[in-house]
Amino acid sequence: MSDPSKPRSEFSPPRALRPLPNLIFMSRWLQLPLYLGLIVAQGVYVFHFWVELVHLIEAAFGNQHAIELLAQAVMPVVPGQTPMAAPTVLNETTIMLVVLGLIDVVMISNLLIMVIVGGYETFVSRLHLENHPDQPEWLSHVNASVLKVKLGTAIIGISSIHLLKTFINAAHYDSKTLIAQTSIHVAFLLSALAIAYTDRLMAPTHERIQNGGH
Repeated sequence: MSDPSKPRSEFSPPRALRPLPNLIFMSRWLQLPLYLGLIVAQGVYVFHFWVELVHLIEAAFGNQHAIELLAQAVMPVVPGQTPMAAPTVLNETTIMLVVLGLIDVVMISNLLIMVIVGGYETFVSRLHLENHPDQPEWLSHVNASVLKVKLGTAIIGISSIHLLKTFINAAHYDSKTLIAQTSIHVAFLLSALAIAYTDRLMAPTHERIQNGGH
């Protein structure tokens, strides 16, 4: 007698789909170029990270051109105001802003990895990473709901870095910009909390479905 606790797929081969359902199901592979494109974007971020890091190292040794490039990258251009003169030495504020920019790149890169790996695993095809020593811990229980919560959390982290950079440079921004960025960050936070709360409310429903409706 078969064990009812085991899925049917373990006892019989998968049933062949009719042409139309098979075409609809195979259409998920149309997402593959999108994920490949995100991998290319990941490579662009890696290149940008190393360019900024090389400029920071050169500026630490007194390279004036590198100092000017870093100053242009971290100093905001406020419409209607005269641009500030570029510093001639690398100061602590510039170093902090550049490092925050590097952290921002890393966090966005982590977000890309979550979208690429988690999205492919969830919506396209299995990666079959079971028992692989480098399998991400979060991938073993990822689904569409978990992925949304993780993406929301990552976006909040990225927004926090941007907001911190703005506050460090607060003297160069007007009050409207500061209020707008703070409001956007709060909106991201509330959205993530709402997604997490909704997922928590739906969790008992998912468990009942998996247990056969009991």
